[in-house]
Amino acid sequence: MIRQALSDDRVAALVHDAAAAPSMHNAQPWRFRFLRHSRTFELRADFERTMPHADPDTRALHLGCAAALLNLRVAVVHEGLRPETVLLPDPADRALLARVRLTDGGEGERDLGALHPAIHRRHTSRQPFEEREIPEAVREALVAAAHAEGATLTFPTGWHLREVLELFREAEARNRTDPGSDQDLIRWTGGDAVSVGSAGEGVPHWAYGPRMRGGRAPMRDFAGARPTAGRDAADFEQSPQLALVSTVHDRREDWLRAGQAMERVLLLATLHGLSASFATQPLEWTDLRWPLRDPATGTGPTQVVLRLGYGPRGPATPRRDVSRVLDIRP
Repeated sequence: MIRQALSDDRVAALVHDAAAAPSMHNAQPWRFRFLRHSRTFELRADFERTMPHADPDTRALHLGCAAALLNLRVAVVHEGLRPETVLLPDPADRALLARVRLTDGGEGERDLGALHPAIHRRHTSRQPFEEREIPEAVREALVAAAHAEGATLTFPTGWHLREVLELFREAEARNRTDPGSDQDLIRWTGGDAVSVGSAGEGVPHWAYGPRMRGGRAPMRDFAGARPTAGRDAADFEQSPQLALVSTVHDRREDWLRAGQAMERVLLLATLHGLSASFATQPLEWTDLRWPLRDPATGTGPTQVVLRLGYGPRGPATPRRDVSRVLDIRP
């Protein structure tokens, strides 16, 4: 057990770090509860922040919450404590995704603490990256980071990369003609949601990045057909470096493992000087998601597609105040 109780400020600081995690369209679909008597955090899904069209099964919601869970674990280890984590501890409570009990520090997850400086440096970058290859040693370290969380990270090349990029083109073509594809974007990226950004959530216009004039990077244009004053166009990479996070199965527990692996990879990539963005378009179409995997390696379903490279860091996107996502109980 911990020798002394955590103050409210210390608890809030841990959640502040946790809530710096990425989530689809920056919806931040998480809530935290801290139980003083057991020194335990509960991570709960906020199902009012779902994407009915793009994420009907809430898989992406679980990924975002799991990224926040990884940040919490990193912050706890950085504080000299040890997080004892249990996923999906109560099958009768679907919103309860994890419990994290804090105990005295130990050797268990000490390596996580080294990732702490990257928590608030990591920002999604929707800018062009250099045509500079990621060194093999860095790739191997990122693969190991995903493996530590029970997931697999692969870097598609050759015919597999061409196939993945073709699936992105197919998904984008569908989105342009599908009347429901804009529903979630409008809510979380401006549109008729005047409070996006000012409410500490969503993707404000100044984080869209430039329109893609050329290149093959799988970029989503958050502005769509909406005009955005002062927004430039730019050429993106001709040879994008993508990384796929996959799991053996496709259950809720797998989604939570994949989300933690994703964030662990992103934090380590940040420390190695890499920038990153997310590519989700084919993941939002059931029939396009399975073909993303590499049949030659036999990996399971793809959960996340990351675009990695050397380029400008993205701006910090808004975050809800900790008081809106944290509940402290006796």
